Amino acid sequence: MSDIEVEIKKMIIEALVLEDVSPEQIDSGEPLFGEGLGLDSIDALELGVAIRRQYGIHIESVNEEVKAHFANVRSLARFIEMQRGKQ
Repeated sequence: MSDIEVEIKKMIIEALVLEDVSPEQIDSGEPLFGEGLGLDSIDALELGVAIRRQYGIHIESVNEEVKAHFANVRSLARFIEMQRGKQ
């Protein structure tokens, strides 16, 4: 597991106040929405705000590509690394 994946897991837990979840319990390949971690659209908005605060990445609009990046921790880590490389 990469350092950024651990950071993202901690950010998810903190931003969404998941009190009974530890970073080790979140599988990097597990879906974040629906099955898996079970996040919903409100959680997605809060997660987007947390990403903007922590990494300075602004998500202008939600489309299928952005949804794919938010599929799991691993894909979100790749997206954040890619966006940070553009800055």
